[in-house]
Amino acid sequence: MNDLLERCIGLDIHKESVVACLLAGPLDCVVEKEFRTFGTLSEDLQELRRWVDEADCRHIAMESTGIYWQPVYEALEDCFGGEIEILVVNARHMRNVPGKKTDMRDAEWIATLLRAGLVNGSFIPAKDIRELRHLTRYRKSIISDITSQKNRIEKFLQSSGFRLSSFMSDIFGASGRNVMHHLCQHGAITMEALDGCLKTQTRKRIKEIMSSVNGTLSDHQRSFLSMMLSHLEILGCHRTEVEDAISAEIEKHSGALSLLCSIPGIGVTAAAAIISEIGTDMGRFPTAQHLCSWAGLAPGNNESAGKKKQYP
Repeated sequence: MNDLLERCIGLDIHKESVVACLLAGPLDCVVEKEFRTFGTLSEDLQELRRWVDEADCRHIAMESTGIYWQPVYEALEDCFGGEIEILVVNARHMRNVPGKKTDMRDAEWIATLLRAGLVNGSFIPAKDIRELRHLTRYRKSIISDITSQKNRIEKFLQSSGFRLSSFMSDIFGASGRNVMHHLCQHGAITMEALDGCLKTQTRKRIKEIMSSVNGTLSDHQRSFLSMMLSHLEILGCHRTEVEDAISAEIEKHSGALSLLCSIPGIGVTAAAAIISEIGTDMGRFPTAQHLCSWAGLAPGNNESAGKKKQYP
């Protein structure tokens, strides 16, 4: 392998330790090796940062080990005023040669590949994009929680003999929530009370709806339903809080947001998710094909001896 870098560092990252290997020396000559082991607490990562500064090394590579690489990356990304190249590399692209495997050998192998220019870094967006990504992905998980909670409530109503969803398209609309809150308070509902709960078009099916909720909830059932509805309301408030935070963050990228929203079918929510995943600097992707491949939209091609492998 022909060397391209005079100074580089390879990091082998684990949950509680970071093993670093510094390779330094003239190109195509015997290099000096220095190994260091650091912890993963904040003060340990600051010590790693100081060592990188002292070594005056501006080229670093590390494996994308779970989420453990992220605090290491954030601790180092603004070294030398941001004039540092940090590659987060897929572990499959750096398979070591057969032999005894140790953390020091792994770190040295990573540094060796980096010195020879044989590794390609994964796409890591800027910090503000990563912060937006935290919010958009968290919003997605909250939506999933809300859906699960609604299904849980619907299942409980069905098991209690209330078939509200048979005559209402959305039992969590204004009318459905009014009916459920009334049941929590009184355990049963009369025609007059139901008439006061229903809104707009649902009034046309009041007799059918009355037949679907013509029953009584026990004290335990009332308490349990109230508990589940309360949790659903909390999730809804939390969703609003997260969406407000997303709206504040996405204003930093108003230009890209406007362009994406000009595409038919793309709204603010979808545009924010797109920006959080691919960023706004398309220069990171050489071609549109590279972007599609990174996003998982391009099918893989596995061919050997003229035969293509097919996957179910």
